[in-house]
Amino acid sequence: MYRTKTCGELTIKNINEEVELSGWIQKIRNLGGMEFIDLRDEFGITQIIISDKKLQEQVKEYPKESCVHVKGKVVERSSKNLKMPTGEIEVTATEIEVLGVCKGTLPFEINTDQEVREDLRLQYRFLDLRNEKLHQNILLRSKILKTLRDKMDELNFTEIQTPILANSSPEGARDYLVPSRLNPGEFYALPQAPQQFKQLLMVSGFNKYYQIAPCFRDEDPRADRAPGEFYQLDFEMSFATQEDVFKVIEDVIPYTFKKFTNWEVDEGPFLRIPYKEAMEKYGIDKPDLRNPLIIQDVTKAFKNSDFRAFAGKTIKAIVVPEGAKQGRKFFDKMGDFATTEEVGAKGLAWTKWDENGEISGGISKFITEDIKKILEEEYEVKNNSAIFFIADEFEKAQKIAGLVRIELGKRLNLIQKNVYKFCFIVDFPMYELSDEGTIDFSHNPFSMPQGGLEALNTKDPLDVLAYQYDLVCNGYEMASGAVRNHNPEIMIKAFEIAGYAEEDVKNRFGALYHAFQFGTPPHAGAAPGVDRMIMLIADSQNIREIIAFPKNKKARDLLMGAPSKVEEQQLNDVHIKINEKE
Repeated sequence: MYRTKTCGELTIKNINEEVELSGWIQKIRNLGGMEFIDLRDEFGITQIIISDKKLQEQVKEYPKESCVHVKGKVVERSSKNLKMPTGEIEVTATEIEVLGVCKGTLPFEINTDQEVREDLRLQYRFLDLRNEKLHQNILLRSKILKTLRDKMDELNFTEIQTPILANSSPEGARDYLVPSRLNPGEFYALPQAPQQFKQLLMVSGFNKYYQIAPCFRDEDPRADRAPGEFYQLDFEMSFATQEDVFKVIEDVIPYTFKKFTNWEVDEGPFLRIPYKEAMEKYGIDKPDLRNPLIIQDVTKAFKNSDFRAFAGKTIKAIVVPEGAKQGRKFFDKMGDFATTEEVGAKGLAWTKWDENGEISGGISKFITEDIKKILEEEYEVKNNSAIFFIADEFEKAQKIAGLVRIELGKRLNLIQKNVYKFCFIVDFPMYELSDEGTIDFSHNPFSMPQGGLEALNTKDPLDVLAYQYDLVCNGYEMASGAVRNHNPEIMIKAFEIAGYAEEDVKNRFGALYHAFQFGTPPHAGAAPGVDRMIMLIADSQNIREIIAFPKNKKARDLLMGAPSKVEEQQLNDVHIKINEKE
């Protein structure tokens, strides 16, 4: 036996007990001829006191972070530390055994406030995971996953695993391809999502399916997006509508958040915002509702303006109450932000109303009395307000205004604290124009168009809406889903509009195409992102902080050395030849 107690559970009630503890040496101190060890395990820290001279000499040879086994007696501390759970006691050691010595020089200190380069942390992730905050994040992840499973079981969903080696399908990102040894020249694809499989399960007569599903997409990393792989709570229901899906989400998500946070959590039903409205008011389809600022279209207010920079353009405005109190430096810095390459504005116009309603600064000389009156009466510009203007072609003006709104919320400290704000974005367009000017799916190609076949036959494709929806929390897309297209005739037409012939659909989605000929029930579902959910609950700004073994910003696993080159024989086995670039 290596321990009878853990380092975090000893209290004053254990005084005079003989115990055995095992853990890592976090710190060694010498005080007045006595040696003290802070012994750490997953459950806490216990102070070990060493008075025996032989043991003291022995301990001096132990490097920090060595793993040791301690036998001793629990005694009351003369100098208590009530800030720690075990701060009223210590253990007088009678025996110490090294279980695993720390032989190398530590690349960084464990459990300190010292800043460490992320690449170094990822290279030595096994040490980094000993840090309490990160360690607790991974334990939190485990508890959240269990809670999600328990809740889905309670709602009578059946957990079913779907294949990892699947077929390639156009679902919005690049596939990861796996060559087949037994079928030369052919490839599996790692699933971007279990989309087709979960729909096939509905055809198979299962009522409610779910799984904590691994998904694989060859996308560029972001702070809120892990490269390569991620997990989602994937679920689907037969004979279900959009409302049925919303009820499940409004049950599961707040329940899970409330269990693991003391922040205020929105209760269902969540606010529902049509996609078009979200873009108009927030400039983005994942609005942070903690930010009170709203984008307004003031194009008509300037239709007779002499200001050339606004001529012939869509003009978006953000009114900032009390914004007139900011100095010129603030406005200049916002202009610098707007003209960065990431935002892409040519400039950021502004002006402000003082406490008496007089306007000044920025483009105030172009604000005529008529324009001033319109802004005050129709756009509720009040005294002490500032207004920021973005002028560009319609979609670009929306995007820039959305980014400016987010930045203003941050710099002016307007974001509501300690709260989770949820909303559904609904009524997504079925199609969009690609960069090449062709019609493409804008969201999920397997979604049901609103209006069904008639809408596809009679409407401009860009005007067709779909039963598609996203769940958004604090500015992050947290789930995506849809009512599925279960009618093969509608499916063929939907793909035809996007440039796929019926033969293409048969070849690329043969399983779905054929299954839909055999009595398919209406079905719908969604897939909350587990990693992002945990990131939000943990109040982390980086998704890599809630994943045990993440990849870095260049999608490299610095611990395992992946991706890496392989032996020529391995390539031969799967019929692959590498063409080295000159």
